[in-house]
Amino acid sequence: MTSEYRYDLPPELIAKAPAEPADASRLMLLGANGTFQHRTFTDLPSLLQPGDLLVINETRVIRARLRGRRAGGGVAEVLLLRPLDRSRFDLQAREWEALVRPGRRLRPGSRVTFGDAGACEVADVAGDGIRHICFDETVSLPELLERYGEMPLPKYVGPGDEARAARYQTMFARVPGSVAAPTASLHFTPRVVEALQRRGVEVVPLALDVGYGTFRPIEAERIADHVMHAERYAIPEATAAAIESAKRQGRRVVAAGTTVLRALESAARESGTVRAGEAETALFITPGFQFRVADVLLTNFHLPASSLLVLVAAFAGYERIMRAYACAISERYRFYSFGDAMLIERINGH
Repeated sequence: MTSEYRYDLPPELIAKAPAEPADASRLMLLGANGTFQHRTFTDLPSLLQPGDLLVINETRVIRARLRGRRAGGGVAEVLLLRPLDRSRFDLQAREWEALVRPGRRLRPGSRVTFGDAGACEVADVAGDGIRHICFDETVSLPELLERYGEMPLPKYVGPGDEARAARYQTMFARVPGSVAAPTASLHFTPRVVEALQRRGVEVVPLALDVGYGTFRPIEAERIADHVMHAERYAIPEATAAAIESAKRQGRRVVAAGTTVLRALESAARESGTVRAGEAETALFITPGFQFRVADVLLTNFHLPASSLLVLVAAFAGYERIMRAYACAISERYRFYSFGDAMLIERINGH
């Protein structure tokens, strides 16, 4: 039941800004032997093993939040989610899925103007409050986003500013496509990556476009009734080959974030082997899921009653993860996107 994944978090533990420097954040280790250790992120190389394969998400967050004006003169906000054509992420696309405010005022046929950079029109209303919008042919979307777009920082972080917006991009960000950061990777710095490589840890990339559905709270009382939104992912040939080699040689695969975990496990569901290529996943990982790829998970501390908390409980074991969260609260860890991290070694059977 969803209620089993609710917990009380003191508001002051919600991180409003990232650690400075990024790798100064705290890191809780949940060892395979059942113990908890309190470390810092700079300790990560020493906590991994030579030969481990670390998989990171190189998606880049786009400046997806646009503020404009309605035809009647009122203010409006459009948060781009993804192009309607899901076959690829294209910043030149004219038709998009989006969240809009005020929703009750932006019905089909409503127009939103963004200064002198052009306008869009609401074409249709889909489920979960999502709108289908269409930009005018005269609009250059990359230029519009550059001039008027804002980084879509989470609501609990508070109003955005350029400094925090810049820190909401990971050091690996290369492939545009996300409306939220793969937050586990916000802790990485060049010196940590260099130390990992000296340790003998191999680092390989994939890309999963983090969407609105990843962070949407579970509203259904029964977890099984929750529906995930699909997200696009792409796994390079070299990454798939590196994973196959690591599994064959008995080396551990470390997923840097829940986005990486979902991409890997989605790609391996049919054959048990991670296949290269592009696809969409709406995989909702819940307790009882049979993990085929990831042996270790690096992740932040997630919202109560969220699909991400359920996923982490499936990986670590429900009792173990709830004890870890209680420990994190008592030890004053920082929570959510700009918060601290945990490194979970999977115990056989989870």
